[in-house]
Amino acid sequence: MYATTIATLLFSAAVIALNPGCAPGGNFDLSKWNLQLPIGSAGSPTTISSSSLQGCNGYQDPGHQYFFTESGDGALVMKVPGSPSSSGCVTTPNSQHCRTELREVSPSSWDPNAATNRLSATLKVTQADDSSHGTVIGQIHIDDSVSSKPVCELFYNSNGDISIGVEQTRSGGNEVVTYVDNVPVATTFSYEIQYESNVLSVSINGGAAKTFSTYSLDAPESYFKVGNYNQGDSPSDVHFFAISTQH
Repeated sequence: MYATTIATLLFSAAVIALNPGCAPGGNFDLSKWNLQLPIGSAGSPTTISSSSLQGCNGYQDPGHQYFFTESGDGALVMKVPGSPSSSGCVTTPNSQHCRTELREVSPSSWDPNAATNRLSATLKVTQADDSSHGTVIGQIHIDDSVSSKPVCELFYNSNGDISIGVEQTRSGGNEVVTYVDNVPVATTFSYEIQYESNVLSVSINGGAAKTFSTYSLDAPESYFKVGNYNQGDSPSDVHFFAISTQH
């Protein structure tokens, strides 16, 4: 009950502050992020710079297909139409999956041994891809100078299951996926991912943090990503009410 109350209060405060008449950058501090879209050319998705995202008149795609403000409640909407084979969306060279996702750029990377590294979000997934993992709603990625792999990915699927996949090595391909919690589709909830003092943990709706092994990763320089990183062929739709980082 206590955790639910915290989540409700966080959601209520976030909604009150959101202006449906502004682009996402008018409601969210996007000075710390750039944006990758599922459009562009093969292997080279369109990226929107942090400076272009900021402010009430900042970027949102004109057709409201991928990244825009919801006209009713002011949520930041991130949509993905499916996979390259099902929708013609485009990916990075190191991924088979399409995304509408924010990438942390300030700082561009950080040390997991530091005392504070936290990503918090309040959101609802109104449509999740029907693959087993659904879509990634938050992740920690190893700095690009070290590896093209994530430290961890927070998955949300069409059953409302939230799970975390953690890579065992920097070379990747050996991710261990662990169930975390369940939140029904279209239900608002919050999460916090921490990777600090070389300990990885996740909490849902203000509950007790669950810690996870990082195996042989050895605290690589990392950065946060948040959004909708679709893992399958069908569309996914994620609405954010609050996003914040702490370092």
